[in-house]
Amino acid sequence: MIIDKQTIYKVADLARIAVKEEEIEALIPDMNKILTFMEKLNELDTQGVEPLVYMNMEENVWREDKVKQEISVADGLKNAARHNESFFLVPKIIEK
Repeated sequence: MIIDKQTIYKVADLARIAVKEEEIEALIPDMNKILTFMEKLNELDTQGVEPLVYMNMEENVWREDKVKQEISVADGLKNAARHNESFFLVPKIIEK
């Protein structure tokens, strides 16, 4: 397939992009190179090759959520700049 100005305008219209007249001459050889490469890929024998859905065949291994206390509240608040007995105190950023 050979790309011409009308094909460039049609593709640009379908892609909803604006193409300037001076860009057309540079786009024609680039598009022809892309199509030549795609035609080369069509020569490959893909019989028996499964379609790639995911990059790897690993499946998610979900663990059961368990509530556990990793550190104490006092240890968690130890390095906080400001805190009360149970919570971090932060500056107010949303005003009413």
